Amino acid sequence: MKKISIYIVDDHSLFREGLKLLLSNLDYIDNIFEAENGQQFIDGLGKNLVEIAMLDIEMPVMNGIQAAQLAKEIAPGIKIIALSMYSDENYYLSMIEAGACGFLLKNSNFQEVEQAINDVYNDKSYISIEILNNILKQPLKTSLGSFNEELTEREAEILLYICKGFTNNEIADQLGLSKRTVDKHRENLLLKTQSKNTANLVIYAIKNGFLKI
Repeated sequence: MKKISIYIVDDHSLFREGLKLLLSNLDYIDNIFEAENGQQFIDGLGKNLVEIAMLDIEMPVMNGIQAAQLAKEIAPGIKIIALSMYSDENYYLSMIEAGACGFLLKNSNFQEVEQAINDVYNDKSYISIEILNNILKQPLKTSLGSFNEELTEREAEILLYICKGFTNNEIADQLGLSKRTVDKHRENLLLKTQSKNTANLVIYAIKNGFLKI
């Protein structure tokens, strides 16, 4: 596996130092850079190019949303993982629009941190299990009248059930379809939305207004 360089951007030095120590023990991690706010990160990004940036959402001087937007302009290929607290829910959509493809709670276990790094590095999305469960509890659109034109009405309907956490078998029972039909619709959803997993589909649903956050 290619060596990965990472930027840790958080205003709490103990959190940065602890995460840096854990990451430094992984043989596929190369350079680890630190910044205590978004501005410091942006100022250093030009000379410290990395594959992944782990950004706290709430920071002084420049927050994670602004930093993600600017980072994508400087290094379009950079993968951004948002470091979130439960209170940051209102910023999830803004972070997605700014280019984040991963979301981790700051109290996640290190195994989950590793999974997030590997997933986003391999062009997948990652959403912390706790965050995903919380998102799936949010209200969904009650009308499909404005669904994305790329999707058929049936695909949009199935997407909503996926976002509610239903399995393909459960969706088939709810809609009176065969599981094979639902499997095919799910396959089409993944292709049309260029998603690789359920986390990608949930992010697509958020961006297109199926999930209200």
